[in-house]
Amino acid sequence: MKSIHIRDVEPWVLQRLRRRAQLHHRSMQGELRAILEEAARRTPELDDVDSDDIVTVSVPESGAWTREEMYGDDAR
Repeated sequence: MKSIHIRDVEPWVLQRLRRRAQLHHRSMQGELRAILEEAARRTPELDDVDSDDIVTVSVPESGAWTREEMYGDDAR
């Protein structure tokens, strides 16, 4: 079985994950495995995703945007 190593996790995140593990009577490793398995279960299979689906996004009608507004890079 493969392993995952995650770096730079905020201390408050670790504290809440430890608490969640305690609430579920699991080790930290067991809790993280359960979270990952649930996330994987909820993710659609690649075959279920139709790449031809059109996604509509609503944006406010504020007129044309400048490059600086879009990229924040002063046109560099």
